[in-house]
Amino acid sequence: MKFLLPLSVVALALAGCSHTETVSAKPGETKKTADGQMTLAATTGGYAANMLTPASLGGKATSRVGQKDAEGFTLIFDGTWDGWRVNENPKAWTLVGGALRAQGDRSHCFYVGGEQPFKDFELKVDVLTEPGSNGGIYIHTKYQDSGWPFGGYETQVNQTQGDWRKSGSIYSVQDVKEDVIKPIVKDNEWYTHHVVVKGGNIKIYLNGKLVNDFTEEPGRQPGKDFERKLNAGTIAFQAHDPKSVVYYKNVRIKKL
Repeated sequence: MKFLLPLSVVALALAGCSHTETVSAKPGETKKTADGQMTLAATTGGYAANMLTPASLGGKATSRVGQKDAEGFTLIFDGTWDGWRVNENPKAWTLVGGALRAQGDRSHCFYVGGEQPFKDFELKVDVLTEPGSNGGIYIHTKYQDSGWPFGGYETQVNQTQGDWRKSGSIYSVQDVKEDVIKPIVKDNEWYTHHVVVKGGNIKIYLNGKLVNDFTEEPGRQPGKDFERKLNAGTIAFQAHDPKSVVYYKNVRIKKL
């Protein structure tokens, strides 16, 4: 089952819940508001009560997608579904406080907007993980209806989940261990995941610190199960499993 989300119409309110209420909650704590909606706090304070899924329908909003900042980065996610498409298990995704919240059975949220495909680029994403969570940011990938994405590379998101491959890894190609990232990123704190792709090289920075620098060997061929080769394509975010809760926001990209 798949959802193609309109590029101009986005969900802003659930039926009968046109107002927004903020509820104080601890990180990772779920609470009910006065109108029965659920809120989940990812940092101190609270998130807006309404958590909207890809199936939600609502009114229109002025999209900020496509706006450039002073550094030349183009915003491709503005807290709405504008330009994004979820494949299997769409209930794994909700919009919370301007972020994509991933929690549920395997699912991937692909950028299908007009800025892609991307070849050489810089990508910056603000990420927050709850303890014991696994996620991922795919580059040079392509939309597919189900399964782990075949195209491109996965850049790992994982501070404390059991997989020893931690944030900044180019998954199963050039991996990063816990001792490298522990002084840089922590669960329940927003950090910036910065990927630079140029020619045959991938660099990954976490909060401005270089943690991975990988150059494809000459003549590298696509793999059988996963491509793991630079070409061109789009980006995608991962919902890994029901126990993992990962937030992605402020997604901006600059073509090189």
